[in-house]
Amino acid sequence: MNELKFELDFRTGAPIYEQIVEQVRNRIDSGALRPGDQLPTVRQLALELRVNFNTIARAYRILDEAGLISTQQGRGTYILEPDTPEAQSRLRRARLDDLISSLLSDASRHGYTLEEISEEVHAQLQIRREHDTEIQE
Repeated sequence: MNELKFELDFRTGAPIYEQIVEQVRNRIDSGALRPGDQLPTVRQLALELRVNFNTIARAYRILDEAGLISTQQGRGTYILEPDTPEAQSRLRRARLDDLISSLLSDASRHGYTLEEISEEVHAQLQIRREHDTEIQE
């Protein structure tokens, strides 16, 4: 089993389970975790990180629902291969949802309203579209 070290920041306000999900996803994306690699058990990771068992269970449930891991009773939890177009599409969508959720949480913590965030996102999208159009011409 790979030796996984998770870096948790209790001061950011980001839920611990989201930090764990994001770190597992980043390690899968970078190739540090590969299909077939085994993750620690929920109990092991909860003890190691000194967090509630349910926090780890929630993170693993999210990863399982995204099609990134599979828990096999009595065998352990393993990284899955996103082998179908549907699984890859779910994975892409889940990553985008996480990125947007993180953006919204961070901006809200800094005091921005949803209206301010929405206006800026639309402005940035317009700038990006114009830039992409210029490149294509």
